[in-house]
Amino acid sequence: MANVNIKFNGKDFLLSCEDGQEDHLDELSQHLSEKFNLLKSKLGNLGENKLLLITSITLMDEYFETKKKIEEKKDEIEKLKTKFKELKSLIYNYKDQKDSEINSLQKEQEQFKNELENLTNGYEKIINDASSQIEDFINKNNFS
Repeated sequence: MANVNIKFNGKDFLLSCEDGQEDHLDELSQHLSEKFNLLKSKLGNLGENKLLLITSITLMDEYFETKKKIEEKKDEIEKLKTKFKELKSLIYNYKDQKDSEINSLQKEQEQFKNELENLTNGYEKIINDASSQIEDFINKNNFS
């Protein structure tokens, strides 16, 4: 345990704290002294005990207000996390839907490609057959 000499309201106090916490204890005591002296200057000298009580209540009020704000921010963060999860889900659903549409369009494209190839082959066969028939007709009728 470490000992720290604290000056408060013109008096010295020797306080103990865990090793390594000396600076923190000094900082806290300075903050308390500032609050105490501020209230003392505003309210006048009401007596040390009453000023200490008012200072303590003021600090507790700040503490609870800060705690309340932290809880509100935690709630806001939770709401944002929920909204983010909803958006993420919507994005994945949208992506899945578009992937499905793409797959469907690719299948249709492949079908159209096959139909086009079949039609092209059919037209080529018709043209080849017609050419053969014309050649046969010419050869049979000696139009050469």
